[in-house]
Amino acid sequence: MNTEIARDLFVVGLRNAHAMEVQARELMERQSERMSDYPQVQTRVRQHLDETNGQIKRLEECLDACGESTSTIKDTAMSAIGNLAAMAHAAAGDEILKNTFANEAFEHYEIAAYKSLLTLCDKAGVRMAAEPLRQSLREEEQMADWIDVHIEEVTLDYLANAERNGKS
Repeated sequence: MNTEIARDLFVVGLRNAHAMEVQARELMERQSERMSDYPQVQTRVRQHLDETNGQIKRLEECLDACGESTSTIKDTAMSAIGNLAAMAHAAAGDEILKNTFANEAFEHYEIAAYKSLLTLCDKAGVRMAAEPLRQSLREEEQMADWIDVHIEEVTLDYLANAERNGKS
């Protein structure tokens, strides 16, 4: 196994994960502003937003340890995409449902990204990055589990709000 190739792939993966987390941060910032009818979801999204900021910092530290930096182009592009996605859902009457479905999918995307990085970590000779990446993976798995457990509740809360307001 060529350590240099693995290291290059690892660095690209770290930059991609950083941009992914920047996108997640933008999504959650926009979403959390609009969830007052769903306080339990709003609280959990804000908690995960704090975790995401920690994940971004950990990824920056991993890149720094490799003598590398983030990709401004990737970060900017993913930030814009995050804002556009949040705006698209905001226009929908069933915004909370669309956000819940999208967040469930996005969490699993993040889980896969961290598992891939952990696979490359050892091959790239960057073992010190393993624990910070495992911590981020655990946080993503916990958020995915939380969303999964609460889909029914969010759906029923949406239904009750729609019935109360006389719209679908």
